[in-house]
Amino acid sequence: MTELLRFTTAGSVDDGKSTLIGRLLYDSKSIFEDQYEAVKTATERRGEVGVNLALLTDGLRAEREQGITIDVAYRYFSTPKRKFIIADTPGHIQYTRNMVTGASTANVALVLIDARNGVSEQTRRHAIIASLLQIPHLVICINKMDLVGYAQEVYDTIREDFRLFASKLDVSDVTFIPISALNGDNVVDRSEKMDWYEGSTLLYYLENVHIGSDHNFIDCRFPVQFVVRPNNDAFHDYRGYAGRIAGGVMKKGDEVMVLPSGFTSTIAKIDTYDGEVEEIFPPMSATILLTGDIDISRGDMIVRENNQPKITQDLELMVCWFNERPIQPRGKYVIMHTTQTARCMVMDIQYKMDVNTLHRNQEDKTVGLNDIARLTIRTTKPLFADPYRKNRITGSVILIDEGTNETVGAGMVI
Repeated sequence: MTELLRFTTAGSVDDGKSTLIGRLLYDSKSIFEDQYEAVKTATERRGEVGVNLALLTDGLRAEREQGITIDVAYRYFSTPKRKFIIADTPGHIQYTRNMVTGASTANVALVLIDARNGVSEQTRRHAIIASLLQIPHLVICINKMDLVGYAQEVYDTIREDFRLFASKLDVSDVTFIPISALNGDNVVDRSEKMDWYEGSTLLYYLENVHIGSDHNFIDCRFPVQFVVRPNNDAFHDYRGYAGRIAGGVMKKGDEVMVLPSGFTSTIAKIDTYDGEVEEIFPPMSATILLTGDIDISRGDMIVRENNQPKITQDLELMVCWFNERPIQPRGKYVIMHTTQTARCMVMDIQYKMDVNTLHRNQEDKTVGLNDIARLTIRTTKPLFADPYRKNRITGSVILIDEGTNETVGAGMVI
């Protein structure tokens, strides 16, 4: 089974995110001839020289006209070592919510810095969001090295600046790579113009970075999504609980407990799409069969008796707000958490975070579009939650407006 790596790009406008992805796809031979020809034609039509590889990901007409990324563009490619899903996210401040969406499932974040401008406000903003979203690996791509004469001093200065800033953040693994996305230096192939750089190329890093321990393999969490009852003669008494394991390793014969009822049972069998297996671990999808008859339905969670999530109706969240209409104090929203849906009320807005300085503003309680704030909410029924830093699946929620059915916020359990 080939391992899947999800990565996201971030950085200021015009730092070359789309060009870098285009270069990665082109140099790793992951685009078709007709795609390349279409981009070539579009480049000529715009009166530009060469081939503008950024057009491979900027699919919206408005994006191509302005030469910027607006929405999250997902691209898939693979090498013999790994499969990749890229989320090309926008750089503008007003599209912070799009960046949060693209980054929420990523293993690696590529933060681009323009070598001419150094660490900017947007760089800091994106690094803070990456650390808030607990993205395990951060790669700082110092781009446009060709425009500063491939100078090592420029690279060293930016690296020190960023290190100084990153020491305040919750990021453990940071890698720096000097590149030129336009010319392909250190993207797929090593650059001869930067022989002072001894690290790996970007593609080599992406193929080899260790992501096995990015999931939580300690705390067993299996949110039930669906009860499988085929009701045919071949599977007369079959009753399985289908879902995607969110944490831990579950084996046949394990003693388990079902929340919220608290009943215990034993795993009799584990079925997957490829047939019966002895054990499952994240991010596998499976159907679990238990011994004995217990009333289990969607929204319940199968866990270990001595290792349970917090069962609570009061949650503290860091929320990124997605909607034009600000958060209403005492406002009521629909909350979705793993496979559960409930209603909730905003009890308190504790502070709003300045995403550029990490300053906590306790005076201004108006949380509008793209703002990040800490809230206390109360739900109509208990949720089985872990802190987001412990488990990104059982620690995340989305808030929905009951009237319009729009997703208005994404939250991380503290």
